[in-house]
Amino acid sequence: METEAIVLCKTGTSSEAFEKRVVQLPELLTDEVLIESEAFGLNYADVMARHGLYKEAPPLPCVLGYELVGVVKQVGLDCSSEWIGKRVLAFSRFGGYAKYVQTKVNAIVEIDDLPAEIAMSLSTQGVTAFYMSDVISPIRKNEHVLIHAAAGGVGSLLIQLAKRKGAIVYAKIGSEEKRELALNLGADFVINYKATDYEAELKKLLGKNLLSASFNPIAGDTIKKDMQFLGPNGRLFIFGGSQMVGGKFGIFSKLKFLFDMGIVLPIALMMRSKSLIGVNMLKIADAHPEIIASCLKEVTDLYRKNEVKTHVGGVYHLDQLNEAHDFLESGKSMGKITVRWT
Repeated sequence: METEAIVLCKTGTSSEAFEKRVVQLPELLTDEVLIESEAFGLNYADVMARHGLYKEAPPLPCVLGYELVGVVKQVGLDCSSEWIGKRVLAFSRFGGYAKYVQTKVNAIVEIDDLPAEIAMSLSTQGVTAFYMSDVISPIRKNEHVLIHAAAGGVGSLLIQLAKRKGAIVYAKIGSEEKRELALNLGADFVINYKATDYEAELKKLLGKNLLSASFNPIAGDTIKKDMQFLGPNGRLFIFGGSQMVGGKFGIFSKLKFLFDMGIVLPIALMMRSKSLIGVNMLKIADAHPEIIASCLKEVTDLYRKNEVKTHVGGVYHLDQLNEAHDFLESGKSMGKITVRWT
């Protein structure tokens, strides 16, 4: 069938890169469902893909988008017909910027009347945060935890998940407007890296303590800085590379980005009992979809039990997609940004 979609046609600014087109969907597989979308979410990986910096993205032209909220309209032969008519939150392996989206049945969860902007913040961001904090290497009581981009979609949930475990949280933000949000979510200390040297400020706040974990979607030179603060059993989670965006010198900017991260020798990690943990939820979804489904259910249950809350960073209409993309790229956004079809 055909569907309307926002297509990434070329790299560049949001106003240049996207076009609204009609695209052809493939035949529905036996383990897939077809969803009529009411809204989809934005992720920083979308910004990187628009700049040609996200190698996981499909070849151009392509339809971006990892998540959506909508109603199930069709199901594959191996799916229960009871899904038809249900309103769901769904993961999509790209394709989310479309009016009709196909995805695996194990990548959806029923949400009834939960507002789309709330549900969306629990999907990619919620699952990423929960996977890192509770699955791959769980946070423990009294651990000292640094959270970069702490007012963002993943960071705002990480603060709450870490405090839920009894950790001491250091929230790194980029503006004073974000300080109140981080504190309200439970952060013990807030560092505005644009107003102070976060390396020096963190050292002062830690005193004799060392970090047990750093959650870092920035990469670049922040990796070397974080590594020096990790103690034995310290884990550095790398789940993004936003510092790469904005480089003005092409390949030279990319090489500098890699150089700034430094070289880490496995033997050195072993001797100091430190860990570098790379997190790419697309790869997890491909190899272990059951993990994604489990994390999605867990974080949704936590929200329903009022153990975590979400922050809506902005709700835009489809005609405002460029504006939404620019706002996310600016670094000024807080929480999750959602785009509605109507």
